[in-house]
Amino acid sequence: MATTTYIPRLQQKYRDEVKAALMKKFGYKTVMQVPRLVKICLNQGINGAVSDKKLVDIAVDEMTRVAGQKAIATLSKKDISNFKLRKNMPIGARVTLRGTNMYDFLDRLVAVSLPRVRDFKGVNEKAFDGRGNYTLGITEQIIFPEIDIDKVTKIAGMDITFVTTANTNEEAYELLKELGMPFKNMKKD
Repeated sequence: MATTTYIPRLQQKYRDEVKAALMKKFGYKTVMQVPRLVKICLNQGINGAVSDKKLVDIAVDEMTRVAGQKAIATLSKKDISNFKLRKNMPIGARVTLRGTNMYDFLDRLVAVSLPRVRDFKGVNEKAFDGRGNYTLGITEQIIFPEIDIDKVTKIAGMDITFVTTANTNEEAYELLKELGMPFKNMKKD
């Protein structure tokens, strides 16, 4: 009996459709030149984590549920007396997704979570960094269906960074657009 390995829907779409579309649009000579998604980094800073240590534990738990992978607490790098902050104090949560988990998260983000944002008109296409990476800011973690709204003690936002192998913003934009990212003003081809 042959075992079938699970391949996420968007990973299959990338292999079957997106690579061919990007090769045609940019005229790459080999398939290896086609930009791909390397990782997705989720990062959340916790306001008030200095005075209440439970907030970081709650954030790590929520981020673990959202990402489907264990999140870790981020630690402060230096002392800042005005904020009563000491070096190596937990002040946030982060998780880096690669491979199957990355494509599963992207699929859930695009298909389920972003449409739940109030008055959603698309994500900003100007948030590229010039090196082919895209950062998306989420203002409320409750858009994710994995988080029970009744158990949320504090509304917090997070940054989601998509790291690609693209060399330019245009290549990264096309890659994310082909993968289903709902940009505000879809440029006419």
